[in-house]
Amino acid sequence: MTAIVFRHATILTMNDRMDVVSGSVVVRDGRIESVGEESSAPHPTVIDATGALLLPGFVQPHIHLCQTLFRGYADDLRLLDWLRTRIWPLEAAHTPASLRAATRLACHELLTSGTTTVLTMETVHETETVVEAAGECGIRATIGKCMMDAPPADAPSRLREPMQRSIDDAVALQRQFDGTYDGRIRIAFAPRFAVSCSRELLEGVATLSAHDGTLVHTHASEQRDEIELVKHETGLSNVEYLEAVGLASPRLCAAHCVWVDEHEQEVLRAHDVKVTHCPGSNVKLGSGIAPITELLEKGVCVSIASDGAACNNHLDMFGEMGLTATLQAVRQRPGAVTARNVLWMATRNGARAVGLEHLIGSIEPGKRADLILVDASTPRLASCPDPFSALVYAARPDDVVLTMVDGQVLVREGKAVYLDARQIAADAAAQAQALARRAGL
Repeated sequence: MTAIVFRHATILTMNDRMDVVSGSVVVRDGRIESVGEESSAPHPTVIDATGALLLPGFVQPHIHLCQTLFRGYADDLRLLDWLRTRIWPLEAAHTPASLRAATRLACHELLTSGTTTVLTMETVHETETVVEAAGECGIRATIGKCMMDAPPADAPSRLREPMQRSIDDAVALQRQFDGTYDGRIRIAFAPRFAVSCSRELLEGVATLSAHDGTLVHTHASEQRDEIELVKHETGLSNVEYLEAVGLASPRLCAAHCVWVDEHEQEVLRAHDVKVTHCPGSNVKLGSGIAPITELLEKGVCVSIASDGAACNNHLDMFGEMGLTATLQAVRQRPGAVTARNVLWMATRNGARAVGLEHLIGSIEPGKRADLILVDASTPRLASCPDPFSALVYAARPDDVVLTMVDGQVLVREGKAVYLDARQIAADAAAQAQALARRAGL
């Protein structure tokens, strides 16, 4: 039996009432035992949270861990050129060593900046290396092997796979790893997007997902060039095509959805498709600004993520939260998406998107203890009267002083407890250079 108590905290519970409570949170055996009042049971570890905000860890439902080594190798390009000339060659050139280095680099950045849960799409091959590295780092992750059986002709051969083998490999990964690492690791199906997958593959994934409830993670309606290709090949819009192949369901996590018209928004709502907004990636690739205000007003579950480090170029949820609010202010009006809305998207909606709202996303008794502590006593935050505003508009990754997943402290005083930052950075630099050489960049 292990117990930790946070004392004197300002607790942003993110429960249904969005209660803000002053007091203590007791964690026992990986779960939240009490909020506000301490139980009479002994607490071997006490954390003084005076001057700090205690909140659920961020949930990012669209990440590419394998792309973290690509940072700085794929700037100033539009989506399809970015994929064809940089990302696909780099993904094809990955080895187990470079995949492990990329995953560890990503997990270090995510954990130290307050993200405790991710939904990730990896490359076509050797995804078991990513699963094992993420599991060892302590993060909570749902991981999918990228599925690509019909990419454009100029895609590297190593990213082109027969339809049945793609499905068989994804199912084998699921059988081997789903529920491992004390339940922190789950497996999703991850067809890349309509442009790189056959209809047979998408329909096969839809059938498997409907049978056993597995999440499906894909890209949709990210950029106009992509949408025109889908329209040309299928006669349908991107979202209509996902509906036609049976993928539109509560289990579908669709990243981006920048260019979705009124009808497509209604399709997303009707099928309870989960949309992940990636504002930093969308503006850097010149994709556009997603209609988040309209999607939220329709009742679509919209979460927030940074996408991969190749198109952002960071994995920082604070930056994404600020952009989410301010870009909608430009599109619509200031306050169209408030700081409270944004923090809900980064926690509760993220948890719902990955099918874990019953376990994470709020600070409530019985839920898993995935928590972060943000120092609000710094000069940057101390004078702010509203904790939601402080977190969305002013806070930065280095304000995170503690990160806990499943009751285990992984970051303390802003430093990773079990991950050697210098060694991770050195390995990443060496592996990135070798990877770029193999990819011919």
